[in-house]
Amino acid sequence: MIVNLDTAMIKENLKLILGEMECVLSKVDEEQVGELIIAILSSKRIVCVGAGRVGLALKGFAMRLGHFGLEAHMLGDTTVPHIGEGDLLLTCSGSGETQTVYDIVVIAKHNKAKVALVTGNPASRMGDLSNVIVELKAPSKTKPLADLVSVQPMTTLNEQCLGIFFDAVVLQMMRQMDETHDTMWARHSNLE
Repeated sequence: MIVNLDTAMIKENLKLILGEMECVLSKVDEEQVGELIIAILSSKRIVCVGAGRVGLALKGFAMRLGHFGLEAHMLGDTTVPHIGEGDLLLTCSGSGETQTVYDIVVIAKHNKAKVALVTGNPASRMGDLSNVIVELKAPSKTKPLADLVSVQPMTTLNEQCLGIFFDAVVLQMMRQMDETHDTMWARHSNLE
């Protein structure tokens, strides 16, 4: 049992986390992001896949794609359609080596779908198969970074950065698609 819980450090922890996120997100290549947005907007269907907490960050983005009126699905949902030519598999993997996600990428490529990858390791097996790559320079389980050692456990920094990164992409897409809060709310589920 913890007797003396020191909560005075929470603000310091928040500063550390936000500083780490700024360090990663400030290095995002805008040209790569532009290619990702073009791939999304030029696809008939988008299927999103990511494992664990990475998948949870991507799931939020898949929901926003639906709010744009795009046909977007998260792998694992029962409504995921057949994909092929003209479709996009949007995947996230910090390492670019997650076996279960890699296997899905191979299947998508076999079926002639394009693959977009958000990763910390573009020189990975998934990177080799991807049409579009956005690099998020956060440490992963297979690729530590000499200039950035996170105080957070495991790959938390990558997962946090993915969520914020996708929110920034949504803002850019809103401008490009002339979408507003109201137009997006009109597509939000009314069953809640």
